[in-house]
Amino acid sequence: MKKFIYLLMLPMFVALVACGGKSGNADKSSNMALQDSVDVHGIQRMQTSKIEVDIKYKDKDYRSYVYRTPDESLPHVKNEMGDTYVDNKILVRLTRGGTTVFDKAFTKNDFSSIVDADFLSKSMLEGIVYDKTTPQGFVYAASVCYPQTDYYIPLSITITADGKMTVEKVDLLEEDYSEEIPKN
Repeated sequence: MKKFIYLLMLPMFVALVACGGKSGNADKSSNMALQDSVDVHGIQRMQTSKIEVDIKYKDKDYRSYVYRTPDESLPHVKNEMGDTYVDNKILVRLTRGGTTVFDKAFTKNDFSSIVDADFLSKSMLEGIVYDKTTPQGFVYAASVCYPQTDYYIPLSITITADGKMTVEKVDLLEEDYSEEIPKN
């Protein structure tokens, strides 16, 4: 049940963090550069965001940086009503001291192996946020969504302490409803 509630709240959490809210027990700082905007041609852009988190993992200090920017070099996304959106590029950097452990700029196409091509063509990379640490490493929640809707695919990115990455789709139905089924 906890997982189900968490995953239902994921889009709100991503929106709060992207809009400068603070959540969780890690020390976070967020600096907003721009507001969501629409240009004279009607093209919409999400705001640029910068989220930095200090993380203690296996007695070592890490710092997570997540920078989201609308990227004009990416194909624009149109919704069913004909509105046009600039897709985002999100840089995730993880450091330990002065050493970079992980550094990657994500686009929605980085998830093409697990997200249907038709969905990707109509969606945009909405956000990536640091979620938690596990024995496997640092877990980030990511969201690919239809612009300005609640229709999204939740993803989980795990980065190991030596910089290796795995990505998986978060399955809401199988994992979370099984905990609620009463056993006779």
